[in-house]
Amino acid sequence: MRPDFPFRPAAFRFYYGWVILVVATVGLVMSAPGQTIGVSVFTESLLDVTGLSRVEFSNAYLIGTLASGLMLPYAGSLIDRIGVRRGVVGASLALGFMLALLSQIDRMAANLARSGVSETTAAFMLLTVGFLGLRFAGQGVLTLVCRTMLGRWFERRRGLVSSISSPFASFAFAGSPVLFAGWVATSGWRGAWQEMAIVVGLGMAAFGWLFFRESPEQCGLEIDGGPAPGAAETSDDPARPAAAVRPPPRQDFTRRQAVRTSAFWIVTIGIANHAMVGTGIALHIVDLGAEAGLTEAQSLGIFLPVTLISVPTGIAMGMAIDRFPMRLMIMAMMVGQILMFSLAPHLGNSVLYAVCLAGWGFSGGFYGPLTVAALPNFFGRTHLGSIQGVMMMVIVVASALGPATLAAAKVYFGSYETGLHCLALLPLVTFIAAAFTRDPRVD
Repeated sequence: MRPDFPFRPAAFRFYYGWVILVVATVGLVMSAPGQTIGVSVFTESLLDVTGLSRVEFSNAYLIGTLASGLMLPYAGSLIDRIGVRRGVVGASLALGFMLALLSQIDRMAANLARSGVSETTAAFMLLTVGFLGLRFAGQGVLTLVCRTMLGRWFERRRGLVSSISSPFASFAFAGSPVLFAGWVATSGWRGAWQEMAIVVGLGMAAFGWLFFRESPEQCGLEIDGGPAPGAAETSDDPARPAAAVRPPPRQDFTRRQAVRTSAFWIVTIGIANHAMVGTGIALHIVDLGAEAGLTEAQSLGIFLPVTLISVPTGIAMGMAIDRFPMRLMIMAMMVGQILMFSLAPHLGNSVLYAVCLAGWGFSGGFYGPLTVAALPNFFGRTHLGSIQGVMMMVIVVASALGPATLAAAKVYFGSYETGLHCLALLPLVTFIAAAFTRDPRVD
């Protein structure tokens, strides 16, 4: 795809990276139907029409999400080869197709049952495949494409743009359960998914083809819109324009080099902790809230106050991410996770409810800045897609384990409480490990 068709980014009177910021954020928002927070609205409807138990449903989600996560390193490498523009078109069309397919899950299971397979077994198999495609296209590739593109268009302002993008994505994700619930009330669960398939599949594919671009260099632009401040002072050649001189770039890490650093793993695991337990809580939020005496509306409404806390946290952390050691950022995030995990079973207590949501929102505020800025800051832009692919694999696999882990904990212990208290040990261990983590830039 030619970068100057149907228009030339270099012809804009301002740096096209700011357009990239907007369209990448739109792409992140459009991944909501493939995110757990979007699937959670359809959980009860799917349980009703498929006849699956909550554990069977969670296991289908686990297997599908786990398989999709294991495919993401290959998707990241593919994005490095084919580019983000083709990537967003393919991911959007695939996400739309999977939404349309899942809207027929009960009918397909009934048809498959005529061949001699039990209807619940057929539903489990089809739902597993459906979740694989939904999670791979939505939470996986579409998200990966947007974050990779955003990291490639900014360098000095990477923390700033993450602090701008993350709040909008967070608000959209927080509002999506209410929006999707209203959509289901209007069109039914089947109609809602079919209409989303059109909006995401066709709408986002066209939008991405029109506005996404691979990198500023491919469009004849300089990253960040020009030389770094103070670059003029580095010139020794009086014949060379000082404003064109930039500090020599660091050598970019390959994927193999990046995954051998402790910095890669401490960032990845810190985010994966939140993805794992947050996904489990989100998918079972109605049932978890019911244990604490909350109504369905009260349970789904939890996401909004969490977002109101995570947004200012994300803005502050986005601006701080280039100024403070990464280990301090991770350690602060882990404090929020400890509060979130350990207090989530106690949402019926007003004080613990407030502290839990504060910890949840505080931890969530780090999620966007770290996923956008940490890896390109550490490892450069050349192999960013493949490096991001490994991180996304770990995050998606972790998110796959969360719902099944919580469902199993409820069956074994009789409630979610003991399981969530045990899971609070994960951020505690990560907090300790982060204190000893070195920055690869100074190794």
